[in-house]
This record gives sequence, C-alpha cells and structure tokens, in this order.
Amino acid sequence: MAGAALMLAVSVTAVTVAVAMQPGQPRLTVAGVAQDPCQQQRALPVPARLSGHFEPDSSILLEAGGIYAAPQRPARPVRIQSACAASAERADREWLRAGRVPGAATAQRSMATRALLDLRLAVRPDGAVLAGWRSGWEYAWPRDSSWVAVALAETGHPAMAYRILSFLQRMQPGNGIWAARYLPGGAGPVRDGRPAELDADGWVPWAVWSWASTQQLGPGSRSRRDLAQLWPMVTRAADAAARSLTGDGLPEPAMDYWEVSVQVTLGTAAPLLAGLRAAADLAAGIGGATAASDGRRWAAAAARLATAITATFGQTGYQRNPDAGPGADAAVTFLGPPFADPGPQVLQAVRSAQHALTLPDGGLRPGATWPGTPGLAWTAETAFFALFNAATGQHSQAAALLDWLAAHRTQLGSLPEQVNSAGKPAWIAPLSWTDAVTLLAQLAQAGHLPTIPMPPPGSKPHPTDRNLPLPK
Repeated sequence: MAGAALMLAVSVTAVTVAVAMQPGQPRLTVAGVAQDPCQQQRALPVPARLSGHFEPDSSILLEAGGIYAAPQRPARPVRIQSACAASAERADREWLRAGRVPGAATAQRSMATRALLDLRLAVRPDGAVLAGWRSGWEYAWPRDSSWVAVALAETGHPAMAYRILSFLQRMQPGNGIWAARYLPGGAGPVRDGRPAELDADGWVPWAVWSWASTQQLGPGSRSRRDLAQLWPMVTRAADAAARSLTGDGLPEPAMDYWEVSVQVTLGTAAPLLAGLRAAADLAAGIGGATAASDGRRWAAAAARLATAITATFGQTGYQRNPDAGPGADAAVTFLGPPFADPGPQVLQAVRSAQHALTLPDGGLRPGATWPGTPGLAWTAETAFFALFNAATGQHSQAAALLDWLAAHRTQLGSLPEQVNSAGKPAWIAPLSWTDAVTLLAQLAQAGHLPTIPMPPPGSKPHPTDRNLPLPK
C-alpha cells in the first residue's frame, strides 16, 4: 500500500514479503503540505509539531506570525515578500474556481477543498504524483496516480489529469506491466526488490477512460488527438491484463495494494476486470478495424475474468482469496461503481465486509487478516466504502463515513493515511490516494460520477488470450 507503515523485503524468488510493523500506536509525523509562495513548484512538508493555519482556499501557511517557507532550518518561519504570497493565493483560488469543489455541508466542502489543493501540490511538473510527503512515500505509485488522475478529471482539472497519464505512459515498459513505484523526475522505477504490481494494468485504462469521458472527442478535436497519444499505453496495459489470465480465468499471482505477498487476490482481479472493460469501451470510440478487433478481444477477456471471479470469489462471499481463507478485503468495493453495476451478491458482500472491517471508532481496516497494528483505521479503505455506498444510492451510509473522514483530519485539514485507536491522525498527511477516493465519493454522493459500461452481450473468451504478442 502506498505509504503504508511497512518495511518490505522481497525474497529472491519474489513470492513472499517479510513484514515488520511499527510497534504500538503510530503518531502523526507530517500534518500537511504547504506551498513556497515565491517558488510555486516547491512544496513544503509541515511537521506535526508546528502550529499554524492555511490562508483561506490556498496552500499558503501562516505559522507564528510569519509565512511558512522553510521545512527545517531556519527553525523560525521566514518572512517573505507579501507579493509572492498574494500571487500564490490568487493562483490557488483561481484553480479551484476553474473546477468543481464537491460537498454540500461545510465540513465536507472544507475537506474537498483541502484535498484538491493537496493534490495540486502532489502532482509534480512532470506528472509524477507523490503518494505522501515523507521519506518512503515520496514516490509515484501507478495505482495511486490513476485514482488521482480520475479525481482531477472529474473535478474539472483534465489538463493536470492528462499530465499524470502522460507520466505513466513514459514509465510503462514494453511488456505493459508497471513497476510498483517510480521516482519523480522520470528517473524510472524504484529498485527496492518489490515485484511489479499487476493491478495498475486495470487502474490506468480506467483512468484514461475517465479522463476521456470528461472530454469532447469529436473528429479532429484536440482531445481526440490527446487520446490517440495515450492509446498505445492503453493497448499495452489491456493486452497485459488479458495475457495474465490463467487456465481458470483468474490472473496469475501478483502483489496487490496490500504489498505484503504475491498471490491471487480480489485486489488484483477486480481492477483488471475494470481495466479490460474500460479499454474495450474506449476501443469502440477510437474507430478503425484494429481498435475494434482489440476491443472485442478485451471484452471477451473481461467476460472470462468476470465469470471466473463469480465462480471462485463469488462462491465464498467475495473475500480476499478464492478459497476465502483470509476473510474480507476492502477490495470487494472494486466490484461496484464506478467500475461496474453490482448485482445482489456483490451488494451483500460489501455490506458484510463493511461490518466485518469497521472498528469501534467508525474507521475501517484494509482486511480481516491485515497484518497491521490492531485498532488502526486506514483512510483510503474507509473512503472505498464511502464511494461504493454513495454510488449505489446508500447515501446515509456514505455520509456517515465521509463525516468520519472529515472529523479525523489533521489540524491543517489534511486527510491522514491512518487514524490510531485513540482517534488521532497517524503517520503522514496528506495521503494522495485518500484525497482522490474521498473526492470521488463526494462526487458520487451528488450523482456526478460515471460508471464503466458493461461489454456488449455475447462477448466470449478469445482462444488466444494467453498468447497475445507483445505490443511494439
């Protein structure tokens, strides 16, 4: 999981990962991120020990009577030209006005405003999205980046979303399968022994589909040309997803968002299903015989995977593994909107999972056998259920979870990665993935979030799914 408080060491065979957890209840180390007013591309992590407040609707932080412009030394805030601050504040507010800030109630709108401004700083000039602002988190996970691209596109910032997608395209290797995480600045993957995480081959096509759904893609339009630029990335990702399906129709073992082991999980299967459906729908709009053929093949692979998920995971209540041994997993929410219209079994499975994973304070764990600190809630997983509930019309349940998230922000208003058993924000804030999921949940509450359409009836598995040529 991006930014998880885990120390991961992959074995030589890349099959298992040793996990060392922080003992006791973690505390907050980074409470937010501010902007250097005179260097507007420079973001400044704010230590939890500092007090202060942001100027309204901006990322300019006032601390002890001065403008916060240095993270460590000098220890006292640096006073800078007021013209820099005024210009930076104006730019933040204009950027917010150019898009949509979801949330009707004051607390939720405040949460959305800060989440958007935090994401604005997280997206670096080259399109890399930093997961968080602390050593070990300052990398770009394709998974997190995809969700951030969708959140920005759906809140009216498609150019920034496209910048993220372009970064992901530059990082994608020839076989279509992204590494676990990447260095900002385009230097390539982080070589820490983590295996590739196959779920990105589902998340990225969904992100492209979501960006495209916000555009006017008429013949000859700039947006259509932009989509054509991204199309090779979508093709490689969808082909890799289809190629990963094994004899039983499920994907091969891979590391998913838990980042603790290499196995077959719902956390990989469900995103790949969403990505194949998204790619198939995009292909229908691209036009041409090649895209049409690819789209039919991806739709057939999606149908095969959907059948396998129902036949395996579905028989045991859509738990983490096909054999149901590890119990509930928050990834069950990936089987519903905005990825698909869920049937009664999925609806019931999500209700059961939410009940099983909810902690006494109202937050949720990633899964029943998540190996983390007991009593620790994870904000991204809590937001997954808020999104599912909102998008399936369960608005009161979604509102309760969104209220919980709003009530457990840092003193600067940022969403943390975790909330400890004392109800305090923990580790770092903001976490980009949580920001993105929370924004999408708020959009879904207002009915402003599209769902990937199902492939046309009659899509059948293609006999060469396992023997696709690598894209040029």
